[in-house]
Amino acid sequence: MTSSSRSSRRHLPSSPFQPEPERMVEIFEAGDRVSHDIHGLGSVVAVDSYGVSVDFGAQTLRITSPFAKMEKL
Repeated sequence: MTSSSRSSRRHLPSSPFQPEPERMVEIFEAGDRVSHDIHGLGSVVAVDSYGVSVDFGAQTLRITSPFAKMEKL
């Protein structure tokens, strides 16, 4: 089963199970301070439609959307 078919399942009102909540993708702007689970603290330096570039001090990395391991401080 592919992930696309999983997201297209419809939820029946009579079902005893709750539907999966929709994932909210955070929106970042240049200058935002962020915390990444692996790379630590950083600052957003550039934003594009598919991800963000973050300066973590020692290196600048491009993190793609959705930002599962990164949160805004």
